[in-house]
Amino acid sequence: MEVVTMTGKSGNIREGCAHGTGETNGTGTGYDVVVVGGGAAGLSSALVLGRARLRTLVVDAGEPRNAPSPHMQGYLSRDGMSPAAFLAAGREEIAGYGVELLTGRVTAVTRNGTGTGTSNAGFAVLLDDGRTVRARRLIVATGLKDELPAVPGVTERFGRDVLHCPFCHGWEVRDQPFGVLASSAMSVHQALMVSRWSKDVTFFLHTVAEEELSDQDLRRLAAAGVDVVPGEVAELVVENDRLTGIRLTDGSVHARSVLYVGPRPAPRTGLLERLGAELSETPFGAYPVVDPTGLTSVPGVWAAGNAIGFAEQVVHAASGGYRAAAAIVGDLLMTDLDAAVTA
Repeated sequence: MEVVTMTGKSGNIREGCAHGTGETNGTGTGYDVVVVGGGAAGLSSALVLGRARLRTLVVDAGEPRNAPSPHMQGYLSRDGMSPAAFLAAGREEIAGYGVELLTGRVTAVTRNGTGTGTSNAGFAVLLDDGRTVRARRLIVATGLKDELPAVPGVTERFGRDVLHCPFCHGWEVRDQPFGVLASSAMSVHQALMVSRWSKDVTFFLHTVAEEELSDQDLRRLAAAGVDVVPGEVAELVVENDRLTGIRLTDGSVHARSVLYVGPRPAPRTGLLERLGAELSETPFGAYPVVDPTGLTSVPGVWAAGNAIGFAEQVVHAASGGYRAAAAIVGDLLMTDLDAAVTA
């Protein structure tokens, strides 16, 4: 496990945060907030928390969802930036506010007391190196994993010419021959959406029977000019490291240079489930029930980014992390003021 030492705005090494309320005791290092996950949501929340002078630890396993993509789009002022460069910039920014970044995993979290007061940490956070740290509040930004269709070539080319989101990559491949691989009847929506970026779209039914499509589906596909091809896809045809076609099990090959697929999202909600967070089932997996700030049903635990939904893009994740952090700043402030009044 790697611990990254951060420098403050003055350029001096900071061990903790001089203005935060986290503290060290005999049962582990104390933080105001531990952020689990160092993607856009986690880093955005850490930036806000650091600027609010709260002692903050980010624990990141280094497995961002968008790692296969060479670039990201739709984020104002960051359009076309690589995900790796975006994360590097975020880590540098949080470093300037004394936030600690630790490369590793959180393996367990247990509640500890009420979470009120400056020395009574709300949670014990077990790290994968065996250490335990204390946190008054938690932000879970663990994201999700995309499970791709089991078609030879799909995994190897994902993020290049095998894509899943036209808002992310549609402009870059506009007007090329598109294919859409059906994984369920819901894939019709994807086939219709990508027709905004190309008028040459073929919808491969793959394992979906044509009778599973409604009359309205078929009418819309015809209106959009989408060709519907029954039959199971056997593999992708790649020449000179470029997708050139889709081969069906009957041996026929359809020339395509882009293939859209619908990954099955696997939310990383294990920590939330073990804490007893209420989850809500959706067509894209089970996600925690949260309020507008990201507060879960577990007091003191917020969630943000793809940990709360499949469709959270980078810009949404950053915004959600900001909202969660701002809510925690206010929550801790009022908690401490109320404790002072009572005392």
